[in-house]
Amino acid sequence: MLKSLTKTLLAASFLATTGFAAYADGHAQYKIRATANSNENDEDYDGLVVFKNYVEAASNGAVEVELFIGTQLCSKGAECLQGVADGSIDVYISTSGGAAGLFPYVQVLDLPYLMADDRVAEAVLEGDFTRKMREMALATSGDKIRLMTIGNTGGWRNFANTKRRVQNPSDMEGLKIRTVVADLPQELVRALGASPTPIPWPELFTSFQTGVVEGSKNGITDIMGMKFPDAGLQYVTLDGHAYMGALWWMSNDSFMAMPEDVRQVVVDGFSQLQQATFASPKRKSIQAYADFVAGGGDLYVPTPAEKAAFKDAAAPVYDWFKGNVDGGEEIFDALTSAVAEAEADINAGRMADIK
Repeated sequence: MLKSLTKTLLAASFLATTGFAAYADGHAQYKIRATANSNENDEDYDGLVVFKNYVEAASNGAVEVELFIGTQLCSKGAECLQGVADGSIDVYISTSGGAAGLFPYVQVLDLPYLMADDRVAEAVLEGDFTRKMREMALATSGDKIRLMTIGNTGGWRNFANTKRRVQNPSDMEGLKIRTVVADLPQELVRALGASPTPIPWPELFTSFQTGVVEGSKNGITDIMGMKFPDAGLQYVTLDGHAYMGALWWMSNDSFMAMPEDVRQVVVDGFSQLQQATFASPKRKSIQAYADFVAGGGDLYVPTPAEKAAFKDAAAPVYDWFKGNVDGGEEIFDALTSAVAEAEADINAGRMADIK
């Protein structure tokens, strides 16, 4: 009884101090139409469920979040981002490849071997690096498309193939590796001695079966979710060359049309969403890796020396990015500075924690 009364008083205090008591009749004053071109088994959906629950509860019903999972509102990155720009879609999640046509510098997230692990990546994406990218995206879109947060969608990209174990860059020689159409992943595959082959995602299973491609760069949950081992994908090298960032975009017009107290709730909701998408792939990958090995898959963890060899082989891609992508040098410097700061903070904390 006392606990229930305390929670009620705390909720009433929150509503009174934020102004949301005015919406106590439960009628939404604002609606957010959010879409993800995925399904309900995906971490994007997990994040949206958390976002919806938080925003609707914290606003006391002032904000209603409508979820559209799949291709109900749009089906491709350019189309979806146009919907965000014109306000027909309020929230949309893309990969860096899906947004690279409009915001080429977001491909910095695909640059290999810059972030060592989850702790570093999460610290970077929670901080000023994301605000820098937001600032650049607003300028590029004429203040129409706002980057709200960067989460995760599928863990880490690793090289996988149908032919052989890959331990060193030389083992990549000659392999036909599936990429998206964007330039950067193709440059990376070439730097490692393989042949980039752009293939649409829905055609990839058949392409493995027929030998059109012999490998890909995906997270394990995508590999198992799409049943690629059944098509012959049997070798995965855990090189962790790129953190699979999920870019969450919002119509800036829709966001700025809300009063400041509502915008605060939306921003906090995206923080909750980010944490959910950080966590979801970690949990889902455990069973995915176990299923891959149980099915006869070869899972290889490179030694530190081998991973360093991959990074050295991929180094020309950094110069290519800075020299050929609009805004490339600016965002590259922002990311590498953020990584260095995060690593210093994490290492200092580790030393304090083990004493």
